[in-house]
Amino acid sequence: TDNAVVLDIAPSAEFPRNSEGAFVTLKDGAIFYAYSQFYGGTADHSKGRIVAIESRDGGLSWNTTPRTIVENIGAENVMSVSLLRLANGEIALFYIVKNSFHDLKPWVAFSSDEAATWSGQTRMVDAYGYFVMNNDRVIQLKSGRLVAPLAFHRPLFRKDEVIADSRSIAIWYLSDDNGRSWRESDYWWALPEPDTRAGMQEPGVVELADGSIFSWARTSVGVQYGFRSADEGKTFSPPERTSLVSPTSPASIKRIPGSSDLLAVYNDHSGRFPYKENRRSPLVAAISHDGGKTWPVARVIEDDPDGHFCYTAIHFVGKYALLAYCAGSMTDKSRYGLNPHRIRRVSLDWLYGK
Repeated sequence: TDNAVVLDIAPSAEFPRNSEGAFVTLKDGAIFYAYSQFYGGTADHSKGRIVAIESRDGGLSWNTTPRTIVENIGAENVMSVSLLRLANGEIALFYIVKNSFHDLKPWVAFSSDEAATWSGQTRMVDAYGYFVMNNDRVIQLKSGRLVAPLAFHRPLFRKDEVIADSRSIAIWYLSDDNGRSWRESDYWWALPEPDTRAGMQEPGVVELADGSIFSWARTSVGVQYGFRSADEGKTFSPPERTSLVSPTSPASIKRIPGSSDLLAVYNDHSGRFPYKENRRSPLVAAISHDGGKTWPVARVIEDDPDGHFCYTAIHFVGKYALLAYCAGSMTDKSRYGLNPHRIRRVSLDWLYGK
């Protein structure tokens, strides 16, 4: 069908939360999906590791026995996966290693044997602090440069302990050697309006057809904020409000292969679909023909008004897109919040409303 749920990963006593993943297609045609599997609770700081499953039929069916690919090397967890087929043929695996509220860093590992083994684990950021990188976020530009969008949360001293300020700034890390070494972009940006909650959280990046970069970040002021770069991420324009009206919830955006169009999956609170305030619902897929300025084509993916739909991975397979996301509820405790995970397969024709 044009729009079907192909896998639901339900929370269990052993693995109470499954979330934040990414896809890559292997050279034999199999689709490899890695995600965060929590075994020590459901909170962001609970014990967790990275596991993977595969599909051999374009995402229609999945082996349901995940294998661990990154053991928990953090004091708290490893989580939040990005996968990227590099121009040199390798696969890069990105994740964050969480030790405390003042020590969170993104790492990368590499596979030259089609995700069978991983080596060369590298910490991308040497600076002290709390650096968040969402799942399915790192891109490689046509030039070969890698761009990793990060949110830096400064340390705060509260009640005799160091915590991370919830209000982050957006920064970008760049690599010109296929991820072996990283440096910070010249610019970082903070939210340019009053805010006590989020700042510039959970940024993402996409390369447009003209070679420029569109970047965005979630905020608590009712919209995703946007930035643009014309120099491969060295600098970014000052942040501006975008037309992506949403709650404090991340957006996922990728360019549709063979097209200049962008696909965004996010919680649309513009009013064109029913919604409740402060809910991560509905989950909407929207298409932009103008580099992210407007999103005139929109289809509802999930419409439960009390749902919790977020942290979407997007992967294109022929004339279809695979979407993997948290598919929880804010009222049903058996599938609460970020704990249940869903993979959906939708046709591009359906997304375009054809």
